[in-house]
Amino acid sequence: MSPFLLTRTLPEDATDAALRADVRAGLTGSPKTLPPKWFYDAHGSELFEEITALPEYYPTRAEREILLARAGEIAAASGARTLVELGSGSSEKTRYLIDALTGLHTYIPVDVSESALTLAGQALVAERPGLDVHALIADFTARLTLPDTPGPRLVAFLGGTIGNLLPAERAAFLASVRALLAPGDALLLGTDLVKDETVLVRAYDDAAGVTAAFNKNVLTVINRELEADFDPAAFDHVALWDTEREWIEMRLRSRTAQSVKIPGLDLAVDFAAGEELRTEVSAKFRQEGVRGELSAAGLDLARWWTDGEGRFALSLSIAR
Repeated sequence: MSPFLLTRTLPEDATDAALRADVRAGLTGSPKTLPPKWFYDAHGSELFEEITALPEYYPTRAEREILLARAGEIAAASGARTLVELGSGSSEKTRYLIDALTGLHTYIPVDVSESALTLAGQALVAERPGLDVHALIADFTARLTLPDTPGPRLVAFLGGTIGNLLPAERAAFLASVRALLAPGDALLLGTDLVKDETVLVRAYDDAAGVTAAFNKNVLTVINRELEADFDPAAFDHVALWDTEREWIEMRLRSRTAQSVKIPGLDLAVDFAAGEELRTEVSAKFRQEGVRGELSAAGLDLARWWTDGEGRFALSLSIAR
């Protein structure tokens, strides 16, 4: 069996420290905000898997359609011998790329979840003899150090997750990705595209209420980890399209005036009736905007693929 290596670059207590810092800063700021990464405990991850199968939520299906149709072209254009996937999770969609990359030597999945990395990595080495898998427990928004592996490298950042970053955060992130690449290496980027507002809002406010439960799960995470007393039923799920910024915002709206105690931070947080807590931004993109952001980071857009309905795009850019 090919080797499976697991390296931790994230300190054991880093997640707890980051949660504490984010909750304190976000809930004492104005307006109140929380980063979307705190949705994803085990239950939140299960809820998100449910979301990806909902009829209203098109991005996962659209991206898979492109990967199925274009994996061979992506492989030929990149010629990658090392594939790095940021936020790899189950590595499910990545299998299309791995199968198409006939010269692939090493796959480097990067995620904060040790359990997800171990499950996916062990399955891959069992299924694909000859493939080295070197998993990294790391935060991909921080500066990464990759193991020494053969080039060319292809970094994949799929799922439209880049849309969760604010513009300045995106610029810093793309610059950090460019720093991982040698000239001629490539980035494969998934971006959800600007489209009809009704379609977008429905994707984040489904009829079954799964996204609402997913949104409120962040409160459950804070209750468990920081001994808070949030009542998720005291908040309504809100999804709004910001026409000017071209992004979806998910928010939690307080139904009443209330005070939430967070003993783990020695903090009490007051909410006015109707006050909103922003939990996610999900930017939507246009090709020229993507091209400009990539170029500013030292990456030249080389290929652009969309699904049949033009809802989602995968782009391949080459490091200068």
